[in-house]
Amino acid sequence: MMYTDRIKQLQTWLASQSADIAYISEPQHIAYFTGYLSEPHERVLALFVSANQPPFLFTPALEVTDAQNSGWPYDVVGYLDNQKPYELIKKEIQQRFKAPAIFALEKDNLTVQRFEALQAAFPDAKFSVDITPFMQKLLLIKSETEIQQLLAAGDWADVAFEVGFKAIKAGATEEEIIAEIHYHLQRNGVSSMSFDTLVLAGENAASPHGTPGKTAVKQNELVLFDLGVIWQGYCSDATRTVAFHEPTAFQKEIYETVLEAQLAAQAAVKPGITAAQLDKIARDVITNRGYGEYFNHRLGHGIGTTVHEYPSIVEGNDLVLEEGMCFSIEPGIYIPDKVGVRIEDCVAVTKDGCIPFTKTPKDLLIIQ
Repeated sequence: MMYTDRIKQLQTWLASQSADIAYISEPQHIAYFTGYLSEPHERVLALFVSANQPPFLFTPALEVTDAQNSGWPYDVVGYLDNQKPYELIKKEIQQRFKAPAIFALEKDNLTVQRFEALQAAFPDAKFSVDITPFMQKLLLIKSETEIQQLLAAGDWADVAFEVGFKAIKAGATEEEIIAEIHYHLQRNGVSSMSFDTLVLAGENAASPHGTPGKTAVKQNELVLFDLGVIWQGYCSDATRTVAFHEPTAFQKEIYETVLEAQLAAQAAVKPGITAAQLDKIARDVITNRGYGEYFNHRLGHGIGTTVHEYPSIVEGNDLVLEEGMCFSIEPGIYIPDKVGVRIEDCVAVTKDGCIPFTKTPKDLLIIQ
């Protein structure tokens, strides 16, 4: 029922926009409407929803049975690798919906190549309606069921931290620690991370999105972990920074500054505050300590079926937070060639505050 209700919401919106048919192309959004999650790689996976006719799912032929068995109650149309997908799409749409005059597209997702193929199939149609703003609003407020799924994904992130911290030892490389995390999770039924796991040791952590490699953990250094899993279609994302043996006074100062900023922002979350105000709370803590120039990214981002969703918790965004919104709070300080610290929880806004999805302690952990 949940998926058919979501389809009805999309159909109502299409009618309000005077659009004939929606082409959903982002795999996670297809899963949101259908319950069927797949990564088609170079093949075409698409959901077509008419304003007033039953929708259909278009998949590679090798996925048809899986899509049908997923619980999707409407038609599934498959295509073989030697067939031209947009010719089949044209045939199916004309048979089901006649000739649509106006398409609604995910303009932030559809590739130019596929857009041109769609244009060639429907030369008289217009492609003037963008679904992206509608999708952002639809995904913005999570249901209680969705929040429970995000909490479960967060529990697995906590497990990953525990495994990763235990893997720290003299000489262990960033890649080896990541391998330990992935091995443990996969053995316990977690098959996918929500993004490439980051373990960054020492100076490497000064790059917010650094690339883990063969750098070995050294004594008296900080180690940054940024990770998350996909659990039953929902993502987690969290960051902790720990010390291997006793950190320096400077490292402690940076860590305590970031922790104060993260805790201050998380404590301020409640309905009525704006995204910009929340960003400023954390940023002011870091700026007042003299490290403002080294906090060089937004405070946070939305999370749900994808790891980066609307909204951005950032200066200039006057979006008012509401109960059910879910996003990250992840301030950081990154001083090149010296040190990098980030601390992150994702949270759900409640009626009078927020609940975090991850519970790994945030006081500086010193691993001996």
